[in-house]
Amino acid sequence: MSFEIATQKRRTIRALQPVSPLPDSNIIDLASNALLCVPSAFNSQSTRLTIHFSESHRKLWSITGAALETNLGSERYNSGTADRITAYGKGYGTILFWDDMEVIEQMRKVAADHYKDKADEWAHQSNGMHQYYLWVALEAHGFGVNLQHYNPLIDEEVKKELGVSGSWKLRAQMVFGLPEKGTVVGEKEQKVEMEERLRVFRANEEGGKNL
Repeated sequence: MSFEIATQKRRTIRALQPVSPLPDSNIIDLASNALLCVPSAFNSQSTRLTIHFSESHRKLWSITGAALETNLGSERYNSGTADRITAYGKGYGTILFWDDMEVIEQMRKVAADHYKDKADEWAHQSNGMHQYYLWVALEAHGFGVNLQHYNPLIDEEVKKELGVSGSWKLRAQMVFGLPEKGTVVGEKEQKVEMEERLRVFRANEEGGKNL
């Protein structure tokens, strides 16, 4: 599947099976390629990834469920949130997206004065590109994918469980698996007319006029 087609087919799919159309080694290769190929400001390479299969995947969503129940209270948690967390745990795996804050701080220190306040913004942009790269790549290989943001509620417990660096900051959780049978993917909803979202300018005898 081409990149263009994969981007057109990409949707949020929450009903997932614990089945993979690829060997785990190929999924790891996709993540490695993202880290090698996706750009970052000044080649700072601040994005970090952890991939979770089988028991590690299920443990992650158990931690998330416990944190949400504590935060929301049992009644509210069990009124719908618990079902969503259970569904995520039924996927095949999860990729966690992190930023190494030590790298970002170092980038801030060495940047020119007029760039210093951009370090966090640029790191966010790079992390987002890693997320998009992997979402489209997984889609191209037949996975269903959804992206969640339960940070910072789960950060400390997850870092403790994994033993990752204290300088890492969690940004997103990407769940993937084979879409449940019967999953229907509709057209992408466009809430704003294209003319409002895309404007084209060309230099001409009248100057840079919108054409």
